[in-house]
Amino acid sequence: MIPREIKDPRLGLITISAVKVSKDMGYADVYVSLLTAEELTADSPRVKENLEILENAAGYLRGVLGKAMKLRMIPRLRFHFDAILGQGRRMEDLINRAVGKRPAVEQAEPAPEKGGESEG
Repeated sequence: MIPREIKDPRLGLITISAVKVSKDMGYADVYVSLLTAEELTADSPRVKENLEILENAAGYLRGVLGKAMKLRMIPRLRFHFDAILGQGRRMEDLINRAVGKRPAVEQAEPAPEKGGESEG
C-alpha cells in the first residue's frame, strides 16, 4: 500500500518487516527497512527523511486502512526503522571473512548405486 498510495519521489523502497498493535488497538508500531546497497542506521539522513515522509502520511494511510479493513477503530500508525537487513549483511560479511568462500557444509561423496540383482 505504501508505494501505491504515497507518491513522494524521495521515498525509497520500503519493506515492512513487522507490525505490533497495542492490546487496546490504540496504536500500531510499524517497523520498516529501506532496500539499499549502502549500510543504513537509524541516524542516517536518508532513513530520517523516509521516516518523516511516512509519519506525515500516517493519517492518510490510516484512513485508507480504515476503508479497506472496515474496522471501527483503526490504530494510530507509528513508524520505526528496523536495522535487521543491515545486521544480516554484517553477519554475512563476518562469516565470509571467517570461513572464506568455502561451503558451510562439505558435501559427502554419493553412495555407489546397488545393481538390479537381488539376493536369493
